[in-house]
Amino acid sequence: MSPQASEPKDLALVRNLERTPGTGTRQGDIYSDVEHVYSVRQAEGYVEIKKILFPLAIVLSQQCDLDNSEFLVSVLVAPLYNLQHVLAGVQLEDLKLPKAQPISLDKTPGKYLVSNQRPRYHYLMFPKEVHVVPSVIDFRHFFTVSREYLDDIRPTKFVCQVSTLYREDISQRFAAFLSRIGLPDPPKTKAL
Repeated sequence: MSPQASEPKDLALVRNLERTPGTGTRQGDIYSDVEHVYSVRQAEGYVEIKKILFPLAIVLSQQCDLDNSEFLVSVLVAPLYNLQHVLAGVQLEDLKLPKAQPISLDKTPGKYLVSNQRPRYHYLMFPKEVHVVPSVIDFRHFFTVSREYLDDIRPTKFVCQVSTLYREDISQRFAAFLSRIGLPDPPKTKAL
């Protein structure tokens, strides 16, 4: 068996990252320190704005939409979580949210996660020259930001870009996860 056959499916992805920032926001761009405004409230003459600062986020919007000269209201992005935090279930602890179910790499759920066989997650591993720890996209956690915001932070916050083939894989997996059919639990039957 060749060494590549035993590697996680997307190890090839990390060998195909582009390091040059380019001129504009692109599908598959990874940025650091991405702000998400999740609440705006006005009361008694004050405006309260609540933000989350994600250490890393990836652009999920299609390149054809980003290339279009028409006004684009928002760009779809998803945070990247540290793999070790996801495995420990603490990826959202800074938001004071309950700990998630831990995932063991020695058991099927963990093995499926790092081989990208769990529909909810996409595992990414980066080469040494990209100083990013192995990470996970949780397809349940996505949000939008303005294109202008991403273009403004690009000169200082651009980390790298996933190559075309692999960003399409991420996009297809994200679309498949969002389009899944949620079936209710079957009704319980009484024993005869």
